[in-house]
Amino acid sequence: SEGWKGIGIVGFGTFFKNSFVICIISCIANAVFCSLTAFAFARLKFIGKKLWFAIMMTTLMLPSHVTTIPRYIIFRSFGWINTFLPIIIPKFFATDAFFIFLLVQFIRSLPKDMDEAAKIDGCGKFGIYSRIIMPLSVPALITTILFTFLWTWDDFFNQLLYLTSPTKYTVPMGLRLFLDSSGMSLWGPMFAMSVLSLVPAFTLFFSLQKYFVKGIATTGIKG
Repeated sequence: SEGWKGIGIVGFGTFFKNSFVICIISCIANAVFCSLTAFAFARLKFIGKKLWFAIMMTTLMLPSHVTTIPRYIIFRSFGWINTFLPIIIPKFFATDAFFIFLLVQFIRSLPKDMDEAAKIDGCGKFGIYSRIIMPLSVPALITTILFTFLWTWDDFFNQLLYLTSPTKYTVPMGLRLFLDSSGMSLWGPMFAMSVLSLVPAFTLFFSLQKYFVKGIATTGIKG
C-alpha cells in the first residue's frame, strides 16, 4: 500500500490511468491508420508508390534521437508540452513504418480474387478495406496492437521529455520518483510497483499470444 500511494499527493492509480489512456488511444490509432496506409501500398495504384514506400522504409534506419529536437520545437510551438498530445497525435499520421511494413506484407499475402469479387458486388476501395482486408488481417492487427502497447507502456524517454507535471506522469515516470540522488531511494515500494506494472503487459501478451505468433509467421509470406 505504501508503494500504491506514490510520492507526494499523486498516487500510482493516477499513473496507471495516464498510461492506459495513452496506450489505448495509441493502439487504436496505430491499428487504424497504419492499416489504411498499408492497404494503399499493398492494393492501390498511384504515382510514386514504389518511391514513397522506399522513403518510408528508409526512415526505419533513421535513429529516433535525430528527430528529437525538431519534434520538441514543433510540439512546444503548438503548446502541447505537459500534455499527452505529443505522444498520441503522431500515431494518427501512421508514423510507425515498422507496422506499415508488417501490415503490407500480410495484405500482400491475401488473394486479390476477393478484391475482384467485392468490386463485382459493388464495393468501393474503402468497402474492400473495411469488409475484406480488415477482418482477414486480424493476426497482423493484433501484432501491431501488442507491440504498440508494449512500446508505449515502456516508453520512458518521450514521457520524460514532454510530461512535466506529476499529475500527467505515467507508470515509468512514477517509478522514477522512488529514486533519490541523495541515497534515500525507496527500494521496497519501487520493486512492488515494478512488479505490478508488468501485469498489464503480461496479461495482454498471453491473452493474444496465438494471434501474435500467427501474425509474425504469416507476414513474411507473399501470395
